[in-house]
Amino acid sequence: MRILLAEDDDFLAGGITLALTNASYTVERAKTGPDAEHMLRVQEYDLLLLDLGLPHMDGIEVLRKARERGNTLPVIILTARDSLDDRVKGLDSGANDYLTKPFELPELMARIRAMTRKQMWGNSLEYVHGPLRFDTGSRRVTISGEPVDLSARELAVLELLLQRAPRVVNKDQIAEHLPSWDNDVTHNAIEIVVHRLRKKLERDGFSIRTARGLGYLIDKA
Repeated sequence: MRILLAEDDDFLAGGITLALTNASYTVERAKTGPDAEHMLRVQEYDLLLLDLGLPHMDGIEVLRKARERGNTLPVIILTARDSLDDRVKGLDSGANDYLTKPFELPELMARIRAMTRKQMWGNSLEYVHGPLRFDTGSRRVTISGEPVDLSARELAVLELLLQRAPRVVNKDQIAEHLPSWDNDVTHNAIEIVVHRLRKKLERDGFSIRTARGLGYLIDKA
C-alpha cells in the first residue's frame, strides 16, 4: 500500500514515516503544496495524509485540484486547524477524515487501517482465501489457524496479490507499489521475495502460482 504524506514538519513527518514503514506501508513524502500536487498527478497512491498548512500552496487547494481531476483516493487531513469551520471546510472539500494536531500515532494508525479496510476490503474485517486468513486491521496472516511470520516486503507483496486476486500481478506492478525499498526494485529482487513468500505459504492447499512470462497470482484454493 502506497501512502503519500504531505507534511512540511520534518520531525512529525519522520515519526509518521517510521511508524508507517514499520507497519509495512510504503511512504513517499511531499514537503510543499506544489510538490504534493505534482506527485498526485504523476503517481498513483492508495491514501493521502494531508497537512493543510503546506508552503506555497494550501492543502485545501491541493485537495480541490485532485478532486477536480477525478482523483478519488482517500484523504486524511492532519492539521492544527481545529475550529468547526475548518473541519467542515476540509471535509466538504473532499477529505474523508480529519485529525487535529497534536495527535497520538496509535489513533492515526487506527484511522488509516479503517480507511484502507473500507477502500480495499469493502469494510470486511477479515479476508479469507481457502485456508489463508488475512486480518485487514492488524494485517496478520494465518493459514489453518497457524500464524505466519512475514517480513514487511513479503506482507506487501501478499497484500497486493490478495487485493487483485484472481488477476495476475506482474513484476512491474509489484515494483510500482513498492517504491521505497532500500535499493532499486529489480525483477530479480522481486523473484527472491516471492520465492520466500511462497515457501512460507504453500501448505494446506494454498499457493502462489507463476504465470510464465506474465507474473504471479493467488491460486484457487
